[in-house]
Amino acid sequence: MSRIAQAFDSRQWSLIASASAKAAIVMMAIPLAGCGAGGFSLQKAEVDRSLITSSTPASATPIDSDRASDQTTIRNAVSSADIQELGGQAVPWANSGTGSRGSITELAEFKDKGQLCRRFTASRESFDGVALFKGEACLASAGIWLMQDFKAL
Repeated sequence: MSRIAQAFDSRQWSLIASASAKAAIVMMAIPLAGCGAGGFSLQKAEVDRSLITSSTPASATPIDSDRASDQTTIRNAVSSADIQELGGQAVPWANSGTGSRGSITELAEFKDKGQLCRRFTASRESFDGVALFKGEACLASAGIWLMQDFKAL
């Protein structure tokens, strides 16, 4: 036999196989021994107070300003509508500043103490949902329309 073949005869192969099996057992036993020796325990676990989390308070300003802007857009659509030509049809409106849109229905004109007013129902579709409003706008002095009433239904 050659010298290389002589180095690994059948007796040495069994020695190598048993050594690798022992090494595998030891490699699996070491992590288990760490857990069994008290390395991790739920009773000893504590809350990590070094982590700080929070949330920001909800701001009512953007929604309120969006609603006010939409209310102004609706008032402008109500004041500029030609009621006789509409014949009961809905008046569409859209506010590019807020992305809201909707339609104005039940638009009726009346006089209140000599002042010209318009009563209406308006729908509003926006990122926060769909809503229905009842409102009333009246013509004030100097030809300016003012919203007298605007309530969500």
